[in-house]
Amino acid sequence: MDTDSIKELKGANMDIDLVSKNVDWDQSSCPWNEAENTNEHRCAVKDTSICKYFCGIKYLDSVLCSYPLENKDVQGQ
Repeated sequence: MDTDSIKELKGANMDIDLVSKNVDWDQSSCPWNEAENTNEHRCAVKDTSICKYFCGIKYLDSVLCSYPLENKDVQGQ
């Protein structure tokens, strides 16, 4: 695994069910959204998809992201 290519993004950029709907925490920006000047990309969407740059979740709610390299390339799959 190429850990130098994986970034830890604070907060989860995911569309999932949360216990509380009033979540107020600091979140890192999605580097893919920033590169395309959009807000359409999500790391994971419940029962639908997982982003091709998503490399996992680290306790407490940090997303591991390999953008611009696809996760299969940095994880050796």
